[in-house]
Amino acid sequence: MAQQRQETTRPSAFLFLAGNSALDFVNTRPVLRGHAIELLQDFADLLRWFVAAQLLDPKLAAKFRERWASSPQAHASLRQLLAFRELLRREIAALESSKAVSKKTISGLNRRLAQHPLLAQLVIFHGILRKEYRFQPRKPLDLFAPLLYAATDLFTSLDPLRLRQCQSCVLHFYDTTKNATRRWCSMKLCGNRAKAAKYAARHRHRSG
Repeated sequence: MAQQRQETTRPSAFLFLAGNSALDFVNTRPVLRGHAIELLQDFADLLRWFVAAQLLDPKLAAKFRERWASSPQAHASLRQLLAFRELLRREIAALESSKAVSKKTISGLNRRLAQHPLLAQLVIFHGILRKEYRFQPRKPLDLFAPLLYAATDLFTSLDPLRLRQCQSCVLHFYDTTKNATRRWCSMKLCGNRAKAAKYAARHRHRSG
């Protein structure tokens, strides 16, 4: 029963510390005190995450929620996106263990990329011409698009040796430090706790 209560706790905030949207999406099911916490309990939570991740305009998200939140399509898309999240979790763990992305996952990604493409456009940002993707979902399953593109970047453009799982919790991140020495999801979260625990252990040893 205790685990069930943990699973149904409504989230108060999302964490964006991984350096990649696909990794941040995987981190929406953290483990606290040994229990999994589901941060995406319904379609409204999903839309809140997309807004917080800066993948969806707040006004568009509000209209999207009003139109779709109670629909069977929204419930189905949430289930599929959460299943996709767990697939990503398994493949990320494999990469962290120096294993390759499975051929089955590659085929699945290619199929979904064809179903949910993003449109590219050229924009001028601070005087520099660059490419951006335009994301304007029309139906719930369109929410797959930015996550699919983030996953392809993760699997093809990023160094798998820099994919890490926090030494103190289950969150994943991409290490962008110069010497690839990042050990924790966040210094403010697990880093400070780990250092405090280490200090306390040394103090107890000296006192003993």
